[in-house]
Amino acid sequence: MNRFVIADPQLCIGCNTCMAACSEAHRQQGLQTEPRLVVMRSTEESAPQMCHQCEDAPCAAVCPVNAIRREDEAIVLNESLCIGCKLCAIACPFGAITLSGSKPLDIPDDVCTPLAAAAPRSPCAVSPLLDWRTGVRAVAVKCDLCSFRPEGPACIETCLTGAIVMVSSEALDKASARKRQLAAMPNPGDWHEQAANGAIVAATEGEHKL
Repeated sequence: MNRFVIADPQLCIGCNTCMAACSEAHRQQGLQTEPRLVVMRSTEESAPQMCHQCEDAPCAAVCPVNAIRREDEAIVLNESLCIGCKLCAIACPFGAITLSGSKPLDIPDDVCTPLAAAAPRSPCAVSPLLDWRTGVRAVAVKCDLCSFRPEGPACIETCLTGAIVMVSSEALDKASARKRQLAAMPNPGDWHEQAANGAIVAATEGEHKL
């Protein structure tokens, strides 16, 4: 199973700290600074929308240059290989892939000469999938679980309320064990009391009912 990151809307306060941390972490690696997650809000809740790290990732299936692959239990995108075709963003069922842009640093903004026609003005912003800017190459960006950080995803580390967590096979196994223990109890409501008295050791510690 691929690892993935989820957020609890009951804990999220919509502060956008996760987006800022994501942008800065990737900027320091020379990658696109566009955040890999976007905080969505309703009248009552907020939570970041992010990549689901799909097992049968449609984004990887449609990429014509194999820029998106499964590595270390995650679906990662190699920005250097991306050709900006936008197929991955169209194929993603969760809207978790967006387009950013970059251009060589040694190319000036205005390269026109008296012998060449002026470059057309960039159109007004519509959406990342439709916008274009003169001299800027479109690059797809998606969550890579901050694979370059030993500490793990920057969004998890900086979340002020602990709303964002990593989900892995081990975490799911521990959660399932805890549910089985709760289901086996005559009165599941006494879980916390019995655990405090030492009658039950939490499943998260990998122990069984005494």
